[in-house]
Amino acid sequence: MREQIIKKVEENKIVAIIRGLSADDAVKTARALSLGGIKLIEVTFDQSRPEAFSVTTESIKRIKAELPDVSVGAGTVLSTEQVDLAVDAGAEFIISPDADEAVIRRTVARGAVSMPGAYTATEIKRAHNAGADFVKVFPCLEGAAAYIKAVRAPLSHIKLLAVGGVNADNCASFLKAGAVGVGVGGSLVNKEYIKNGEFGKITELAETFVKNLKN
Repeated sequence: MREQIIKKVEENKIVAIIRGLSADDAVKTARALSLGGIKLIEVTFDQSRPEAFSVTTESIKRIKAELPDVSVGAGTVLSTEQVDLAVDAGAEFIISPDADEAVIRRTVARGAVSMPGAYTATEIKRAHNAGADFVKVFPCLEGAAAYIKAVRAPLSHIKLLAVGGVNADNCASFLKAGAVGVGVGGSLVNKEYIKNGEFGKITELAETFVKNLKN
């Protein structure tokens, strides 16, 4: 499974980030994203509300069951216990904002793909050495594409994802800089559209991202 997911990330180049939705809305949003060509979905844990972790795991279970062409993972995973919760629910990849080596190793041991977050060259290399399959460069703020290009020069053997600050206009610039893919949240998973039940607009946004990443 791990090799299949790694290949899927490299081929599809985009992970959509679902945050703070009910399980019903998460499934509807994932379906809309899938119709727009996005086949990798991250559902995040809300660390300020541990009582809502079950919503994340339920969302993962339902997306996996109802959308077989979509690969689903968990985001904002900060502990080995959360790795287990996510993988037990069916998560195929684990994404974190930081590079916790215990989380990375547990993810790999459980057969899921590891995508920890890092920023400096030291953090990126340390995450890679701990077993990360991809390293999420986070946050990608102003000038981040140039930063990724610079980091890639000495660390070209490490697969980087650009996350945080990625939108439809700049997403391709990160690929040109050497990232293998991007992770996109609010500029794609528009909360207002979801609130209004305008899932067709989510599909249109997904199509725009997919098109721009191919150019």
